[in-house]
Amino acid sequence: MASAKGLITIKKYANRRLYNTDSSSYVTLDFLSQLVRDGIDFEVLDAKTGDDITRQVLTQIIFEAENSGASLLSVNFLRDVIGYYGKSVQGFFPNYLEMSVKNFEQTQEQWKNAFAVPNAAQPMEMFSNAMKANLEMFGKAAQAVTGMAASNPFTPAPLNEMAAKTTDDALKLMQQQMAMMQAQLDKLAK
Repeated sequence: MASAKGLITIKKYANRRLYNTDSSSYVTLDFLSQLVRDGIDFEVLDAKTGDDITRQVLTQIIFEAENSGASLLSVNFLRDVIGYYGKSVQGFFPNYLEMSVKNFEQTQEQWKNAFAVPNAAQPMEMFSNAMKANLEMFGKAAQAVTGMAASNPFTPAPLNEMAAKTTDDALKLMQQQMAMMQAQLDKLAK
Protein backbone atom coordinates (compact mmCIF):
# COMPACT_ATOMS: atom_id res chain seq x y z
CA MET A 1 0.00 0.00 0.00
CA ALA A 2 1.77 3.10 -1.23
CA SER A 3 0.44 6.62 -1.42
CA ALA A 4 -0.68 8.21 -4.68
CA LYS A 5 2.88 9.24 -5.53
CA GLY A 6 4.05 5.62 -5.13
CA LEU A 7 6.03 6.31 -2.01
CA ILE A 8 5.22 5.28 1.53
CA THR A 9 5.68 8.11 4.00
CA ILE A 10 6.92 7.30 7.47
CA LYS A 11 7.01 9.95 10.18
CA LYS A 12 9.54 9.72 12.96
CA TYR A 13 8.53 11.32 16.24
CA ALA A 14 10.71 12.74 19.00
CA ASN A 15 10.12 9.59 21.05
CA ARG A 16 11.78 7.65 18.15
CA ARG A 17 8.53 5.96 17.15
CA LEU A 18 7.93 5.46 13.44
CA TYR A 19 4.44 6.04 12.04
CA ASN A 20 3.34 4.72 8.64
CA THR A 21 0.96 7.36 7.27
CA ASP A 22 -0.38 4.97 4.60
CA SER A 23 -1.52 2.25 6.99
CA SER A 24 -2.04 4.59 9.98
CA SER A 25 0.05 2.35 12.21
CA TYR A 26 3.32 2.40 14.09
CA VAL A 27 6.13 0.37 12.53
CA THR A 28 9.60 -0.80 13.47
CA LEU A 29 13.02 -0.65 11.86
CA ASP A 30 12.56 -4.33 11.02
CA PHE A 31 9.43 -3.42 9.07
CA LEU A 32 11.35 -0.76 7.12
CA SER A 33 14.16 -3.24 6.52
CA GLN A 34 11.65 -5.67 5.02
CA LEU A 35 10.27 -2.90 2.78
CA VAL A 36 13.79 -2.38 1.42
CA ARG A 37 14.23 -6.11 0.77
CA ASP A 38 10.81 -6.18 -0.94
CA GLY A 39 11.80 -3.24 -3.16
CA ILE A 40 9.13 -0.92 -1.74
CA ASP A 41 10.19 2.72 -1.70
CA PHE A 42 9.60 4.89 1.34
CA GLU A 43 10.68 8.17 2.83
CA VAL A 44 11.12 9.01 6.47
CA LEU A 45 10.24 12.52 7.58
CA ASP A 46 10.88 14.15 10.91
CA ALA A 47 7.36 14.62 12.31
CA LYS A 48 8.16 18.01 13.84
CA THR A 49 10.26 19.68 11.12
CA GLY A 50 9.23 17.73 8.02
CA ASP A 51 12.91 17.20 7.14
CA ASP A 52 13.74 14.12 5.09
CA ILE A 53 15.72 11.82 7.41
CA THR A 54 15.55 8.70 5.24
CA ARG A 55 19.36 8.49 4.95
CA GLN A 56 19.78 8.55 8.73
CA VAL A 57 17.13 5.88 9.27
CA LEU A 58 18.62 3.62 6.59
CA THR A 59 22.02 4.06 8.23
CA GLN A 60 20.42 3.16 11.56
CA ILE A 61 19.01 -0.04 10.00
CA ILE A 62 22.51 -0.97 8.81
CA PHE A 63 23.94 -0.17 12.25
CA GLU A 64 21.34 -2.37 13.94
CA ALA A 65 21.98 -5.24 11.51
CA GLU A 66 25.74 -5.01 12.00
CA ASN A 67 25.29 -5.03 15.79
CA SER A 68 22.98 -8.05 15.67
CA GLY A 69 25.77 -10.24 14.35
CA ALA A 70 24.65 -10.18 10.73
CA SER A 71 27.86 -8.45 9.67
CA LEU A 72 28.10 -7.60 6.01
CA LEU A 73 30.69 -4.82 6.11
CA SER A 74 34.27 -5.61 7.04
CA VAL A 75 36.24 -3.38 9.38
CA ASN A 76 38.65 -2.52 6.56
CA PHE A 77 35.79 -1.52 4.28
CA LEU A 78 34.28 0.70 6.98
CA ARG A 79 37.68 2.33 7.56
CA ASP A 80 38.08 2.91 3.84
CA VAL A 81 34.65 4.50 3.59
CA ILE A 82 35.35 6.77 6.56
CA GLY A 83 38.66 7.70 4.94
CA TYR A 84 36.89 8.97 1.82
CA TYR A 85 34.91 11.61 3.70
CA GLY A 86 36.28 15.06 2.91
CA LYS A 87 38.43 13.87 0.00
CA SER A 88 37.99 14.76 -3.65
CA VAL A 89 36.48 11.34 -4.40
CA GLN A 90 33.57 12.02 -2.05
CA GLY A 91 31.64 13.51 -4.96
CA PHE A 92 31.60 10.40 -7.12
CA PHE A 93 32.18 7.64 -4.55
CA PRO A 94 28.47 7.21 -3.63
CA ASN A 95 27.53 6.79 -7.31
CA TYR A 96 30.40 4.38 -7.83
CA LEU A 97 29.36 2.30 -4.83
CA GLU A 98 25.77 2.25 -6.04
CA MET A 99 26.85 1.16 -9.54
CA SER A 100 29.13 -1.48 -8.01
CA VAL A 101 26.32 -2.96 -5.93
CA LYS A 102 23.99 -3.03 -8.94
CA ASN A 103 26.72 -4.68 -11.01
CA PHE A 104 27.31 -7.19 -8.20
CA GLU A 105 23.59 -8.04 -8.17
CA GLN A 106 23.60 -8.61 -11.93
CA THR A 107 26.76 -10.70 -11.80
CA GLN A 108 25.41 -12.76 -8.91
CA GLU A 109 22.27 -13.49 -10.90
CA GLN A 110 24.32 -14.48 -13.96
CA TRP A 111 26.45 -16.87 -11.88
CA LYS A 112 23.36 -18.37 -10.31
CA ASN A 113 21.79 -18.92 -13.73
CA ALA A 114 25.02 -20.25 -15.24
CA PHE A 115 25.53 -22.90 -12.60
CA ALA A 116 21.88 -23.94 -12.77
CA VAL A 117 22.42 -25.03 -16.38
CA PRO A 118 24.85 -27.90 -17.05
CA ASN A 119 27.74 -27.08 -19.39
CA ALA A 120 27.08 -23.34 -19.10
CA ALA A 121 29.75 -20.69 -19.75
CA GLN A 122 33.12 -21.43 -18.28
CA PRO A 123 33.60 -19.88 -14.82
CA MET A 124 36.85 -18.18 -15.84
CA GLU A 125 35.14 -16.52 -18.80
CA MET A 126 32.32 -15.32 -16.57
CA PHE A 127 34.80 -14.00 -14.02
CA SER A 128 36.70 -12.27 -16.81
CA ASN A 129 33.56 -10.60 -18.11
CA ALA A 130 32.55 -9.49 -14.62
CA MET A 131 35.95 -7.99 -13.96
CA LYS A 132 35.93 -6.22 -17.32
CA ALA A 133 32.52 -4.74 -16.54
CA ASN A 134 33.74 -3.55 -13.13
CA LEU A 135 36.83 -1.90 -14.63
CA GLU A 136 34.81 -0.24 -17.37
CA MET A 137 32.28 1.01 -14.85
CA PHE A 138 34.99 2.48 -12.64
CA GLY A 139 36.68 4.04 -15.66
CA LYS A 140 33.43 5.73 -16.70
CA ALA A 141 32.86 7.01 -13.17
CA ALA A 142 36.40 8.38 -13.01
CA GLN A 143 36.04 9.98 -16.44
CA ALA A 144 32.79 11.64 -15.42
CA VAL A 145 34.43 13.19 -12.37
CA THR A 146 37.92 13.96 -13.58
CA GLY A 147 37.34 14.46 -17.30
CA MET A 148 40.17 12.03 -18.07
CA ALA A 149 41.16 11.65 -21.74
CA ALA A 150 40.09 8.76 -23.93
CA SER A 151 43.29 6.91 -23.05
CA ASN A 152 41.71 5.68 -19.87
CA PRO A 153 44.21 4.02 -17.51
CA PHE A 154 41.39 1.88 -16.11
CA THR A 155 40.89 0.09 -19.40
CA PRO A 156 42.97 -3.07 -19.12
CA ALA A 157 44.55 -5.19 -21.80
CA PRO A 158 41.90 -7.32 -23.50
CA LEU A 159 40.35 -9.41 -20.79
CA ASN A 160 39.00 -11.90 -23.30
CA GLU A 161 42.53 -13.31 -23.42
CA MET A 162 42.15 -14.23 -19.74
CA ALA A 163 39.68 -16.98 -20.53
CA ALA A 164 42.21 -18.68 -22.78
CA LYS A 165 45.10 -18.44 -20.31
CA THR A 166 45.82 -20.66 -17.41
CA THR A 167 44.39 -19.82 -14.01
CA ASP A 168 47.80 -18.66 -12.78
CA ASP A 169 48.27 -16.31 -15.73
CA ALA A 170 44.76 -14.94 -15.28
CA LEU A 171 45.40 -14.38 -11.58
CA LYS A 172 48.66 -12.53 -12.31
CA LEU A 173 46.91 -10.34 -14.87
CA MET A 174 44.11 -9.52 -12.41
CA GLN A 175 46.66 -8.68 -9.71
CA GLN A 176 48.44 -6.31 -12.11
CA GLN A 177 45.15 -4.66 -13.00
CA MET A 178 44.19 -4.32 -9.34
CA ALA A 179 47.56 -2.70 -8.61
CA MET A 180 46.98 -0.30 -11.50
CA MET A 181 43.51 0.55 -10.19
CA GLN A 182 44.86 1.09 -6.67
CA ALA A 183 47.52 3.47 -7.99
CA GLN A 184 44.85 5.45 -9.84
CA LEU A 185 42.62 5.52 -6.75
CA ASP A 186 45.53 6.82 -4.70
CA LYS A 187 46.08 9.59 -7.27
CA LEU A 188 42.39 10.50 -7.22
CA ALA A 189 42.32 10.52 -3.42
CA LYS A 190 45.09 13.13 -3.34
